[in-house]
Amino acid sequence: MYERSARLYDAVFAPRHDYPREAERLRGWIEARRRSAGNALLDVACGTGAYLPHLSRWYAVEGLDRSRAMLAIAGPRNPGVPFYQGDLVSFDLGRRFDVVLCLGSSIGYARTLPRLRRAIQAFADHTADGGVVVVEPWFDPEAWEAGRLTLDFVDEAALKVARVLVSGITGVTVSTLDIHHMVATPAGVETFAERHELGLFSRAEYEAAFRAARLAVAHHPDGLLRRGLYIGSKA
Repeated sequence: MYERSARLYDAVFAPRHDYPREAERLRGWIEARRRSAGNALLDVACGTGAYLPHLSRWYAVEGLDRSRAMLAIAGPRNPGVPFYQGDLVSFDLGRRFDVVLCLGSSIGYARTLPRLRRAIQAFADHTADGGVVVVEPWFDPEAWEAGRLTLDFVDEAALKVARVLVSGITGVTVSTLDIHHMVATPAGVETFAERHELGLFSRAEYEAAFRAARLAVAHHPDGLLRRGLYIGSKA
């Protein structure tokens, strides 16, 4: 999915983030609800691991992602941090954490409602009693705009990127992103395309999935990037 574009991810997305500030905000929401005694944190769908250097100020962090290419970037960025390859729906690390995160709207890659429920259950199964699960959602069905065109640029000395996104929809509950890249480096110019499919779930469906996993759920309407945030507490 990100095997060719992982190396571009930070160049495209880092300018949209203030990772130190976002980590501080996450910590505030986590500690307001957490009752467990430890400080182990698992970042599910961690991508390039950009949050972990900041969260490691307070937590013993670990990361999991499906993409080998993403993990190849996350590892050197976070020396000594354990990383695992696995799918957010079906991973099983055989242990529990005080905090389980799934940020960047990666939960959308669950795609279907049954898989969303399985993912939230997997998060809960990996959470210690008194711990918390934090999920940043993808768009809900009413907010998604099929046919929307988006253009991103990267203009660095040794890297130029033009990234065109065309949004679509399959059925009524799966959004599609056809992403076309033109990438220029001193070695030359290449073009390639990727297709991403992410499930569109309503607030009621997210909250029902949390409750089914026996997590007391709270919803923050803005969250980190105005997509909201779900915070589940495990008794």
